[in-house]
Amino acid sequence: MKKRFIAIFLLFVVILGGCQKSSDNFLSYKDYVTTSKNNLGINLSENGFFADNLVIITEEEHSTNDDLISSKAAFLCNVTNNEALYSKNIYEQLYPASLTKLMTALVVLKRGELTDTVTISYNASHIQEPGAKVCGFKEGDTIKLEALLNCLLIYSGNDAAIAIAEHIGGSEEEFVKTMNLEAKKIGAVHTNFVNSHGLHDDNHYSTAYDVYLIFNELVKYDTFLNIISLDSYTANYLDIDKNNKDLTFKTTNRYLTEQEEAPEGIFIIGGKTGITFKAGNCLILFFKDNNNNQYINVALKAENNSKLYSDMDTLFSLVLEDN
Repeated sequence: MKKRFIAIFLLFVVILGGCQKSSDNFLSYKDYVTTSKNNLGINLSENGFFADNLVIITEEEHSTNDDLISSKAAFLCNVTNNEALYSKNIYEQLYPASLTKLMTALVVLKRGELTDTVTISYNASHIQEPGAKVCGFKEGDTIKLEALLNCLLIYSGNDAAIAIAEHIGGSEEEFVKTMNLEAKKIGAVHTNFVNSHGLHDDNHYSTAYDVYLIFNELVKYDTFLNIISLDSYTANYLDIDKNNKDLTFKTTNRYLTEQEEAPEGIFIIGGKTGITFKAGNCLILFFKDNNNNQYINVALKAENNSKLYSDMDTLFSLVLEDN
């Protein structure tokens, strides 16, 4: 019976989660699991499929406009107690920039073999967009999938994202189909990916709540937590002539590089950054408090890095007040 419910739900979210970009008539995650809103005649929440280990918040329960932080959207939650502490515009579709790479990582962890050897293609080694962050791998280089996953999450290399996508999906286009499918499976129905890295495309978008859903899946993997906690990573690979090479990359997370300092009582485990001109500055963090409660904190579309980290510190204060 549970399999039947899951199958019906997946059909529903695929239909619901098409490429709509207006926030009109959005359904919150809680709406998806109530009989009155899902149009299926089934109260899916009673089947234990949705609400387990998730923070669920209705459209009416979150802020749409306040002066606490300047970021366009944000969501702070205690994932130990499944409690929302702050939300702002969490269902508004925005450009996620390199937070896209979280979904790429989730597909790797669910479908990939980290011991695989990946050959860097022409496409991965010839990203043309000015200012795009790349690791610098050349066509014909070979590297382990695990190393690429580290480069993806720590340094945010766009060439690593394309190499991963082509290896697992056969092409980036096919990999993106899997990204969207896996996103829908976890309820991220207001998200649409068109690439594996997050470089700008008008039809590539997500929401603060959907980013939380993706990240919440990822923190179930020890491999992911180990990677995002690193302040640097050295990738070992072979060039086209089979010469052994090493490249070292520093994290883009300013808390881990000590360029920013979290307040006393907040212990940063790790996270992921993102930035493009249209997406603004984005950041998601995983951290603990003095009581070992775990939190996810995401902010989208800050005007600049300074305001982004200032907003994070402001949201940390809500955790400390709650303690």
